Amino acid sequence: MLRGNRAKIRGQVLRENAFRCFGRTPDSGNLALVCHSEHVQGLSVERRQAHARNLSAPACVFVDPGVEPDEAATLDYYYPHARSTLCLHASLAAAAWLRQRDGQLPAFLRTASGLRLQVSEEGGIILFRLREQAVAGASPSQAWLSDVLGCPADAFVSTAALASAGSPKLLVELDSVARLRQLTPDLARIAAWGKEAGVNGCYAYVRLADGLYQGRNFNHLDPALEDAATGVAAAALSLHLRRSLTLHQGDGLGNPCELSAVYDGADVSVGGRCCAIDGGAA
Repeated sequence: MLRGNRAKIRGQVLRENAFRCFGRTPDSGNLALVCHSEHVQGLSVERRQAHARNLSAPACVFVDPGVEPDEAATLDYYYPHARSTLCLHASLAAAAWLRQRDGQLPAFLRTASGLRLQVSEEGGIILFRLREQAVAGASPSQAWLSDVLGCPADAFVSTAALASAGSPKLLVELDSVARLRQLTPDLARIAAWGKEAGVNGCYAYVRLADGLYQGRNFNHLDPALEDAATGVAAAALSLHLRRSLTLHQGDGLGNPCELSAVYDGADVSVGGRCCAIDGGAA
């Protein structure tokens, strides 16, 4: 049975179902709201953005009909401050909701930006197969990064890199978990640079062990909305490092999450666990 909140946008009923995505424990996970109704397709981008802003969740995804016969839906992603080309934790929530609605996990989904997502499941983990995409432009200087992240230059282990599996990320490797937790990013400057460069935020990370990493994502303008899990960053990092990996995130927020990235030499499959907040695994 599908349960969820209801809202009205100019007289049209819109339903929202909440999910915890990528949780490392039964009570953790990044919140995503799945927005759906028979009227959702008629909502403009401006109305969708205003609705996402009012909800103030880390991510909202509006579920439209698919384009091809084998696509269960088209997904349109919104953060409170901006529309996104791809959000994997919202995709995870949408796939889980569609399984509730249809009785089976969708094989394929499409994003509003035109990206086709192949969906699978392994050991209770829902996975999305993604291809590497070229990123134009260059990474900012180390001096700029030191300034906007609020950390000394000697904290950087390697040269910052740009990578993308549908949503470009600036990847910055640091030398310790302590440095990662102590970052005081200038979110407005990061957002302004990203808008000009066509990059969706900065992802700082640390290597914990072979194949195990921990990270923080800086994309929202409000520090209170820092992501507890960022699937597109896990995909970008796996493609940049050319390896499979497990990524921990959200520990400093009291919301521990875990993301899996499986690199096959060409593509990457990224996913995690998902739980409906009104009860039960999805």
